[in-house]
Amino acid sequence: MNYIKHLEQAILYIEKNLSQDLDIRIVAKEIGYSYYHFTRIFESVLGESVGNYIRKRRLSKSIEKLLFSDDKIIDIAFECGYESSEAYSRAFKAIYQVSPNVYRQNRIDVLKGNKRISEVDLIDHLDSNICLKPKIIVIDEIKVVGIEGKTNLKEIKIPKLWQDFRMLFNSISDKVLPYRTFGICLAEQVPYGLLLGDEITYLEFVGAEVKTFSNALNHLKQYTISGGRYAVFTYVGSLQNLKKTYEYIWGTWLVISGEELANRPDFELYDDRFLGQNNENSEFDIYIPLK
Repeated sequence: MNYIKHLEQAILYIEKNLSQDLDIRIVAKEIGYSYYHFTRIFESVLGESVGNYIRKRRLSKSIEKLLFSDDKIIDIAFECGYESSEAYSRAFKAIYQVSPNVYRQNRIDVLKGNKRISEVDLIDHLDSNICLKPKIIVIDEIKVVGIEGKTNLKEIKIPKLWQDFRMLFNSISDKVLPYRTFGICLAEQVPYGLLLGDEITYLEFVGAEVKTFSNALNHLKQYTISGGRYAVFTYVGSLQNLKKTYEYIWGTWLVISGEELANRPDFELYDDRFLGQNNENSEFDIYIPLK
């Protein structure tokens, strides 16, 4: 049975009827599943219940009202299916860390927790490219020597940064064997984990793990990845759909996991499993810092 195709149909039905009084049993009937079978398959693939998905999608849709209308908070709350503005505000703040009023006043658009519409290929991407349930591990600090550059979500310059780094790789002394390289996201002027729109500028540090900084050349940067607790997602495949993976991590997993972000950068770890950015058999790990 083609679960992926049927779940895509269910998500499209939910999206078309978000403003209606959605009955999960009717959604299941639309794709020919029993209520039990549909809810079990949905949660096992997407990592959250159908009810949670619907609530978060409605919260995400409410942002349009907050930013681009003068509707009262209470009216937006009712439209999202909440019985009061207080209940809506509590649910909103649990995901976005600020109240709807503060969000509206600051006109911010936060990626983390902003559950966007699941495109018809998203489920297939999650099924093929990423482990939905990460490993939770504790690591020691890691010394990295390399280079850094500024980029943003609209004008990605990271491939060029990696190209420049590869030309400098052999000049790095005291590398740890087997080689491990890192891409570290250093946000500027915003809390870690919050990416505010496509224009926000942030630093990306790319480098190799070293035993010591003592012999690092002056033209190379040094960075120490803080030890601590991390959620580790293994990504498989080309980098074409990597953005969808981060949208899943920030928009779904972090919200439903009950975990809290620590004030440390997230990073990617590349070792001998990585076979190139266009290779479908490539693997690397994404580390999300946790308290």
